[in-house]
Amino acid sequence: MLTNVKFHWFDKRYLLLMVLLVLPIPQTMAAYNIGPDDLLHISVFGYEDLKTESRVSADGKITFPLIGEVAASGKSSMELEEAIAVRLIEGGFIHDAQVTVTIAEHISQQVSVLGYVNRPGRYPLDSNSSIVDLIAMAEGIAPLGDHKAVVTRMVDGKPRKHELNLRAYLEDQSGASPFKMQQGDQVYVPKAPMFYIYGEVQHPGGYPIEPQTSVLKALSIGGGLTLRGTDNSIVVKRKAENGALQETDVELADPVLRDDVIYVGERWF
Repeated sequence: MLTNVKFHWFDKRYLLLMVLLVLPIPQTMAAYNIGPDDLLHISVFGYEDLKTESRVSADGKITFPLIGEVAASGKSSMELEEAIAVRLIEGGFIHDAQVTVTIAEHISQQVSVLGYVNRPGRYPLDSNSSIVDLIAMAEGIAPLGDHKAVVTRMVDGKPRKHELNLRAYLEDQSGASPFKMQQGDQVYVPKAPMFYIYGEVQHPGGYPIEPQTSVLKALSIGGGLTLRGTDNSIVVKRKAENGALQETDVELADPVLRDDVIYVGERWF
């Protein structure tokens, strides 16, 4: 008998998996926990007059016809369906209550993604959402965005900042778990550190500094030298401690630093 029960549940999960593969599921239908200010649509099969739209109160409760207040905060939609059904049955109102709860607006479980991403905004959060998931929802890092993100999280009523190396999470092959997001987190992707290259290069302008960017690599990023350019006439201006730009002696193999200004001069003959 036990074997049959296990097989029955396996069948249900297998069927659900097939449905997930065939039908697209909107973000608002993911498995979230309900929280304050969420808007719920609640219905009972066969009882149109009980169809209700209810917003979760600040103390995490909703009001439903016949049974009054029901604790909703922290429950999944399925758990709330069961709680309402039990109350309806135990109260003698409906013998076999089949309740459906749909989260119409999931305000409580959203995370802000700001800065240099392709689509800044607020995104829904489920119990397994990681920093990688949130960046994907925001359609990735913008061309001038850094591969680091700052996550601000409230801990004991005080903001705590976590600086994350997104490249490590996106390229990690070790199977390590990405940084898990929590309700109320704010993700900010800053502008990448830049260098600037001018003079006799094919494509002068500002460019993000990639890992291990040397002066030689910077010349390549700038499209290479023009016919009149020479790598014997390179001037690098670098910020000093007082913020002023100062000429710095560099070799082609030396690393490029944030806000470096590289100028490539002309040949003398």
